[in-house]
Amino acid sequence: MPSSEVPARPSPPATSTWDGSTLTADWSPDALGEGFEARRLDLADDDEGEVTATLVRHLPDPTLRPARAVLYVHGWSDYFFQAPLARFWHAQGAAFYALDLRKYGRSLRDHQTPGYVDDLRTYDEEIGAALDVLRAELGSVARVILMGHSTGGLVLSLWLARHPGVVRGLVLNSPWLELQGSSLARHLSAPAISRLARFTPKAALPNIDPGYYARTIDAATGGDWTVDARWRPTPSFPVRAGWLSAVMVGHAAVARGLGITVPVLTLMSDRTLISARWTEDMRSADIVLDTEAIARRAVQLGPVVTTVRIAGGMHDLTLSARPARERFYAELTRWLVAYGWA
Repeated sequence: MPSSEVPARPSPPATSTWDGSTLTADWSPDALGEGFEARRLDLADDDEGEVTATLVRHLPDPTLRPARAVLYVHGWSDYFFQAPLARFWHAQGAAFYALDLRKYGRSLRDHQTPGYVDDLRTYDEEIGAALDVLRAELGSVARVILMGHSTGGLVLSLWLARHPGVVRGLVLNSPWLELQGSSLARHLSAPAISRLARFTPKAALPNIDPGYYARTIDAATGGDWTVDARWRPTPSFPVRAGWLSAVMVGHAAVARGLGITVPVLTLMSDRTLISARWTEDMRSADIVLDTEAIARRAVQLGPVVTTVRIAGGMHDLTLSARPARERFYAELTRWLVAYGWA
């Protein structure tokens, strides 16, 4: 996959209507190559200084103005690189947009703590700014679906619960809706994590990433994909106390029930495989999250939730081996047809 730097800050930017943030005036060629463009979203500064997010779009034919759009948000220590996913949505007649959140991927700056926020509501700013861009380009009546992977699925679920009536549906790819194991693990660990977050929020917790998940993905180690190691490092970003505390607050909210009113599709692998030793079976299971916990929590997102288990699926189902990947897209298509999207 070709790589490029984030486009330089244009001058002057255009003002957005969302929370005082500003939007850059122009799109620039993106690292993913032909058919992909990126646009910087300038956000309010935080305690580390300048903050930006990056919106990527896939509009192969700029003369068309689709009436439907998808906004995708990535997971932890990740960025958007799943070009086939964008092409799938384009084939469904939808414009595709993806956010690299602040301090991730295209948006990460040298002075920043990678991936760090201490409240998941912080992301409301870039999600809102991205939706402003969608509405400006496609019109206010465009039907929008949100799609999130892993932590991005948690972020979007919480956002949608706070912003009813804005989008038409939610698609979740292995969303992180609960700690591995059960809510008991969260209840036992939350007080200690909360105390640590209060006094040393950016304290790095022990990094337990052995690199196995990266091994299942990278073409150099038997996977099917090429990623930018600057934006998706191995081992992953250090997990910090303030961030983990924010995630656990989000998990607690999901456990209480979110009441999302639009249709939700939650897809996950049919099995979890967590092991301290490498095995080739890791290429056909979720080796990051507990899929049973995901399935239990998914039904608490709202009254209309479809859950699908993908045999042989990896944590990011779009990166799975071809049979599981094809099954993922088939189930997504079936759901879209059922709700009048395809």
